Amino acid sequence: MNEQLKRETFFGACPHDCPDTCSMIYEVVDGRLSFVRGNKEHPMTRGGLCVKLKDFHDHHINPDRLTYPLRRSGPKGSKRFERITWDEAISEIGKRWREIIAEYGSQAIMPYSYLGNMGLVQGINSGDPFFNKLGSTVNEKTFCASGSSTAWLLTVGPTGAVDPESFVHAKYIVIWACNSISTNLHHWPFVLEAQKRGAKVVVIDSYRSRTAKAGDWHICPRPGTDGALAMGFINSIIEQGLVDQDYVDKYTYGYPELKERAAEFTPEYVEKVTGVKAADVAKFAREFATAQPSVIRLGVALERSIGGGQAIRAACCLPALVGSWRHVGGGLLQMPLWDFPIDWAKAARPDWIKPGTRVVNNLKLGAALTGEMQLDPPIKSLFVFCTNPVTQAPETNKIVKGLQRDDLFTVVAEHFLTDTAKYADIILPAAMAGEAEDMMWSWGHFYLTYNQKAVDPPGECKPTSEVWRLLAKEMGFDDPVFKMTDSELCAEYINWSDPKMGGIDMEYFKKHGFYKINVGDADTRTPHAEGNFPTPSGKVEFLLHDAKNFVAGPFRAMYDGEQSGEPVDPLPGYVPARERPETNPERAKLYSLNIISPKSHAFLNSCYANEPHKIKTQGEQFVLISPGDATKRSIREGDPVRVYNDRGDFEGLAHVTEDVPAGVVVATLGYWRSLNRSDGSVNCISSDALCGLGRAPTFSDNLVEVQRVN
Repeated sequence: MNEQLKRETFFGACPHDCPDTCSMIYEVVDGRLSFVRGNKEHPMTRGGLCVKLKDFHDHHINPDRLTYPLRRSGPKGSKRFERITWDEAISEIGKRWREIIAEYGSQAIMPYSYLGNMGLVQGINSGDPFFNKLGSTVNEKTFCASGSSTAWLLTVGPTGAVDPESFVHAKYIVIWACNSISTNLHHWPFVLEAQKRGAKVVVIDSYRSRTAKAGDWHICPRPGTDGALAMGFINSIIEQGLVDQDYVDKYTYGYPELKERAAEFTPEYVEKVTGVKAADVAKFAREFATAQPSVIRLGVALERSIGGGQAIRAACCLPALVGSWRHVGGGLLQMPLWDFPIDWAKAARPDWIKPGTRVVNNLKLGAALTGEMQLDPPIKSLFVFCTNPVTQAPETNKIVKGLQRDDLFTVVAEHFLTDTAKYADIILPAAMAGEAEDMMWSWGHFYLTYNQKAVDPPGECKPTSEVWRLLAKEMGFDDPVFKMTDSELCAEYINWSDPKMGGIDMEYFKKHGFYKINVGDADTRTPHAEGNFPTPSGKVEFLLHDAKNFVAGPFRAMYDGEQSGEPVDPLPGYVPARERPETNPERAKLYSLNIISPKSHAFLNSCYANEPHKIKTQGEQFVLISPGDATKRSIREGDPVRVYNDRGDFEGLAHVTEDVPAGVVVATLGYWRSLNRSDGSVNCISSDALCGLGRAPTFSDNLVEVQRVN
């Protein structure tokens, strides 16, 4: 008789940089991860997994995984490595770091991470305690949502605001700079339910995305002009007499000044700047004000131009002007993160950062490594984890040049030999989500989600948390946090006494897998019907006094020091894009097309972009171009094309389509340059210039030219 195989299930949580943070079930047969499925009990993600995650189990057993530590044995970038032991790897890292610290000081060492894993124990901030104890340069992590967050916090404060599940009650839904179907899939059913109940869905985006096609009305502003559009909506609401004056008088600050600032943004002026018809500006204002409840889902792409932060401030004014906050499902959704009862100070240990410790922004990596920033001391060692900057960061050619420095000691913790890892001196093989315990917060809903370890990692892979424990021991750090188990760390970073935790404990997560923090029922939640905004005035702050630019704490290890501190405009407004034909005509003579680089449908940033079946689903790197722009350049459908400017270039296949307006091209992000047609990817052409608020990126504020490749 055949022996019965042992079958077990474990709770999982998607670790990726996505607002959905799906609850999953790991199925293990005889010690092997055989299947990963969505958890049907989860009210938000409802048992579904996106195209990226639907075969997550296979990703764990990809034959290309790194499974033991490696030391470089050839020139940097040659992909020539030799196998070493963990003891040898940790010993060499410690030896090199002690030498660097003795000669240059500890700030010559720099960690570099992002949301390749967003877990509290294994993810983006997991290395903060170790590196803060070490005294390294502080890494400011602003790839995404930092500009949005600064604008949000200045205007409405640290509120989670509208529950995404409350959208079913909305009558007018605005999805602004967010391709929900590709990047926020599990919110889309709530939008569809509202639509079935009669809600109108308006999508504001600079090209016709999958979501724009599925909405009722697509408003298409020119890239980088959203600030003018938002100010035009404000002006039109006021001029049409649609202001909820009672709400404004009671729960906002600075309305007279906002009214004066908005006066110049007439529908006619807005049409000239944005390309959106004056009649449509007035129509939107009327519908948004009168079809209550109205709600805006702010996408992070709204921040990706020099004036993106100001545009978001203006958008944040709209629901207060018309009293949308009075209603269930009315108001704004940015990131529920701000309501989560997480002890970020425990998770990051900013108390270990010495005053005056410098900060280097992750978008400026190329400048930091090449000497352009003239750092003293220079960066002599880089430790990269949970990110792949050679595809994801701007000005990637400059980063590659920096990584090729013989005097730079680079350590990368990774799953695969990525475009970044191939330049490492030491590679540490990292465990995947099913192989390590973790706790996930979410930037898209109000659920904490527990991830159990389902199987042992393959080969010699180790969880990121174990790397910090090993390095702490090597460097002689004896603090309790470096001796805690993953289970203990999962519990350590939650404020269990906060009323939002409802009196539960870790045992609840081990039995149920997730918990919706206690922020009220989605069918009744109106967090700001009577104001109560967590701002200095307790109101929506249209007007600021003596505000300075800053990056929110979770993006910079909760470090208060060394903020950039530029004065912030007292009022929201429109800041013209750096690179547009109208604002930079000399540059436009060389590079006449604006490029938008949204996230790919089948990749999660650069994750899965090395999986052949994901590449097949996503398609080869493509470039969407309008028929008129294609004709001018003798480009036909399917032609290989080169996209370039003075920062770099990449190649892709042309898709000639009406989905993009004239003067705009679209190429999605995440493709590995080493797997593309040429050794380049979208961010080769991206500037490392920062958004005016929150030091966010300007990925949608770049001019390029496109030519057919013969």
